[in-house]
Amino acid sequence: MRIVSYNVNGIRAAIKKGLIDWLIAYPIDVFCVQETKATANDIDLNLFTALGYHVAWYPAQKKGYSGVAIFSKKKPSQIVYGSGYEMSDYEGRVVRVDIDDLTIVNTYFPSGTSGDERQNYKYQWLAEFYSWIEDLKKDRPNIIVAGDYNIAHCDIDIHDPKGNKKSSGFLPEEKQWMDKFMAAGWIDSYRHINPTTTGAYSWWSQRFPSVRLNNKGWRIDYLCTTSELKNWIKSATILPMVKHSDHCPIELELKK
Repeated sequence: MRIVSYNVNGIRAAIKKGLIDWLIAYPIDVFCVQETKATANDIDLNLFTALGYHVAWYPAQKKGYSGVAIFSKKKPSQIVYGSGYEMSDYEGRVVRVDIDDLTIVNTYFPSGTSGDERQNYKYQWLAEFYSWIEDLKKDRPNIIVAGDYNIAHCDIDIHDPKGNKKSSGFLPEEKQWMDKFMAAGWIDSYRHINPTTTGAYSWWSQRFPSVRLNNKGWRIDYLCTTSELKNWIKSATILPMVKHSDHCPIELELKK
């Protein structure tokens, strides 16, 4: 099974930049998308269903903001929209599908870059999500948490760790949350396969065009699995040459 996570930074814009052509050329079993910034009525879902995908679409209530979706070639036995936390669900941040004994949770973690209020909400969201996903793990042990976590975990995951030590997305409290998450048995699939690879990033600031050209990025997108899936992980890669967004896709291949 090939699973891809991709923050498309607006799915309508990504489609205009060739997203569908890429999906035709690069078949994916489960495609997790963040920041759709659209309702299901805003796009032609036939573009995806014609490729054999079943669609789980969860938009934000605010127009043109946030939103997540999962496109899966196999029909899910269950789709769960949201995590039950009011603000998170209002902002369309979590959608879950169950496919046989595998659960895929697609997430768009909040960003704290706009100021203290959103940073404080980010900490609240992290605590709520941790509680929710750990509870889910009791009933569904085979879980993948895909998404834009908006956190670079370690120095190796960011081009300038010293210069960004006070930046949202690389704050001590955020990195400590990632430590706690991994200590609870979650596996960062990319680091499991590529423990020492440097310069491996999934997001680049759009402020200056040279940032991506010079690979001054952050690795903030993850496909994390429960420890039960550790031996299923066949490969985990980042696809920086795919450019429909300020992020790039990341990929996990599982094989029982």
